[in-house]
Amino acid sequence: MLITISRQYGAGGSEVARQVAARLGWSVIDNDIIDRVARRAGMQPEVVADLDERVPGFVERLARALAASSQELAVPELGLVVRAPEPNLVRLTELVVKEAAAEGRVVLVGRAAPAVLGAVADALHVKLVAPRAFRLQLAMETDQLDARTAERVLDQTDAQRARYHREHYQRDWDNPIHFHMLLNTGLLGLEGATDLIVARARALGWQEAADQPRPRPLP
Repeated sequence: MLITISRQYGAGGSEVARQVAARLGWSVIDNDIIDRVARRAGMQPEVVADLDERVPGFVERLARALAASSQELAVPELGLVVRAPEPNLVRLTELVVKEAAAEGRVVLVGRAAPAVLGAVADALHVKLVAPRAFRLQLAMETDQLDARTAERVLDQTDAQRARYHREHYQRDWDNPIHFHMLLNTGLLGLEGATDLIVARARALGWQEAADQPRPRPLP
């Protein structure tokens, strides 16, 4: 059981994911992916996190860090040695996403998870969108950006996410057909979006571990 949260920049994806995970008693994996991939790459997470956190995308940033340090790593599961080129790093990120999903009862943010985990049966793929003005305001408040910087980051981040899906998965990131739910946080609010996601999870019979019925003892 897992829920993936895709999001336009500034639509509140991280906060909604946190709220959903808290309500369900699940784990949330957001920027933790940076730590996991960095460890797989034999790098300190801070090396990646200290780079520009928004543009270019994470895989591009990791590629630059690897190139700068002349590092490489072997990934036996993939049968390759990962160097700077983006396709190899995309495959490494896919491996980490799949490992995270295998943990179960997890809310996973971003990383093209709906494309990577499209074959998983017990998954709920959600995309959050919102009007531009709402996203700019939330970005300025959350990331402490001025209006001009927020506009630049918003446009570049959304363009990067669309490119990532198009080039590596041949998907149109804006096509709603790839998602079970498309929610407008500008109209619903972050709590309203959370309510709908949690309600759908409950309707599917997904419960937190503590709610699972215990096996009856043998007579």
